[in-house]
Amino acid sequence: MQVEAITIAGEEEITERRAAVLDAVLALLVEKGAAALTMTAVAQRARCSKETLYKWFGDRDGLLSETVRWQASKVRAGAYDRQHLDAGALRESLEAFAANWLSVISSQTSVALNRVAIGQAEALGGLVLANGRFAIGERLKPLLLDARAAGLIAFDDAEEAFRTFFGLVGRDVQIRLLLGDRPPLDGSTIADDAARAANQFLALYGAKQQPAKAG
Repeated sequence: MQVEAITIAGEEEITERRAAVLDAVLALLVEKGAAALTMTAVAQRARCSKETLYKWFGDRDGLLSETVRWQASKVRAGAYDRQHLDAGALRESLEAFAANWLSVISSQTSVALNRVAIGQAEALGGLVLANGRFAIGERLKPLLLDARAAGLIAFDDAEEAFRTFFGLVGRDVQIRLLLGDRPPLDGSTIADDAARAANQFLALYGAKQQPAKAG
């Protein structure tokens, strides 16, 4: 039987079976921590052979690398009609991105994975940045650029505009989570925080105002 492939925006196709293995890695990280993450343990949890894991991922570091990419791919900028982008659609897209990102980073799997990355910063730090923060920026910047072209917002630099929005969305949430705090992040709170971030961003970068400047 042919295995259906899951297509991730900007990423290669990942089969459902391979995705199940990556989800098994995340579950092990949450339940037992990085020390328990061995190829044997993953094979047992995912009900596959170690030979399959080595064939797909190379080694433990390769498995962790793809797990980082898999988790980061869950943050998406959302879909919008480029030809009919208006203020309402822009606000809706910004809020959807913010809510999606907050939901992902507040999950136990993201917290566990980020803690592993911090503990193995030399090996995984750059990978987490490249496939997390930097990749997410590249997914949202087209929306910002299209909104600028439509005269909805004004800015000089897309990276600076993204960093501003990213900061408005995240505030101190991620560092609090990594340090063991559990700020309230239920669905209603996330929706409210996403709307607040979008409102603040549009207040800063609205096209009728001067582009925001760093510093």
